[in-house]
Amino acid sequence: MEYSTVKLIHVLGAILFLGNIIVSAVWKIQADRTNNPVVIAFACRLINITDLAFTTLGSALLVIGGIGLFHATGISLSDAPYLIYGISLYGMAAMLWLAGLLPLQIYMSKIAAKTVADGETEMPAAYEKCCRLWNMVGRIAILFPLGALYLMIMRPDF
Repeated sequence: MEYSTVKLIHVLGAILFLGNIIVSAVWKIQADRTNNPVVIAFACRLINITDLAFTTLGSALLVIGGIGLFHATGISLSDAPYLIYGISLYGMAAMLWLAGLLPLQIYMSKIAAKTVADGETEMPAAYEKCCRLWNMVGRIAILFPLGALYLMIMRPDF
């Protein structure tokens, strides 16, 4: 593939990936503020769906585009430490999402759906506990791809 094509793929992946994780956080925080189990269950379900669609697709495009750019430019990793750091930050974000955020999202979605199905009007303590952990891990997880974005665009010398 030519440079412009793989760059387009990579940038599209970054937009989908970062856009979805930021929008998911906003949706989830706003839904939780309503204290309405129906709204919360709906938001949790949609976050799981959009994560599968956009975060996963964005991640795949980032990797495909990144590998394509690496080959198209012929840059050596030893000549571009920002690539090593950027790739490492992206990898840490992926691990946090897979090992922490995704399981929490699925669990919170199940709790919210059960709360609605049971006709409850308040979210249980288990949801609130997961929510606090999701918010904490999510704040950390968003810093990694934003750091990677900075490194990939600014290309600082180390």
